Amino acid sequence: MIKINLLPQKKRRVEVGGGGEGWVLVAVLLLVLESIGLWVFDSQLQEELAQEVQKNAEISAKIEASKKSVNNHKNVTDELERMRAREDAIAKLQSARTGPTAVLLEAARILTPGRGPSLDPEKLAQVRRDNPLAAFNPTWDTRRLWITSFAEERRIVKIDGVARDAEDVSEFAKRMNLSDYFDSVRLLPAKRTRDSESGLELVKFALEAKVNY
Repeated sequence: MIKINLLPQKKRRVEVGGGGEGWVLVAVLLLVLESIGLWVFDSQLQEELAQEVQKNAEISAKIEASKKSVNNHKNVTDELERMRAREDAIAKLQSARTGPTAVLLEAARILTPGRGPSLDPEKLAQVRRDNPLAAFNPTWDTRRLWITSFAEERRIVKIDGVARDAEDVSEFAKRMNLSDYFDSVRLLPAKRTRDSESGLELVKFALEAKVNY
């Protein structure tokens, strides 16, 4: 009768089987660690990507806001220009409506006894200091001069009149030059004439000036 001892073989199988299970566990553990590492790395990439996307969105929003601001600035500038143009047009219409009346009133003021041209008192004082002969004569008798024609075109006024003598014409022109309403007063050629009714010898004069209004 033959007996076979199987104990060593069984031991060997157990040992072999135990080594294989350990290798499998190590392999699984490595796979798990690798998966965790990949997950962590992917999470970091996703976070960085999200940050970059947010930054790009913020930059794009700023660019769009800048574009709208620039466009709006142009619209505001155009609107301001239109408003200024309307204001200028209104000012010109207002000036054209009231200017001629103001100029006529100034001419009447210049020829009113005891009155004189409209100007800044400090300006008049400076004129008297610099050249006393350039200042107007407050005692001049304005009844010595008459205006027979007063016409304005394109801010140029032409005045025709009659005076007792050349000094009266000179005083009238001097007052106009000092006035804030007139500028660049220019005397035109004058001539002597005799009044048919009184027989007095008079000076027939004309002058031109720019009007300020």
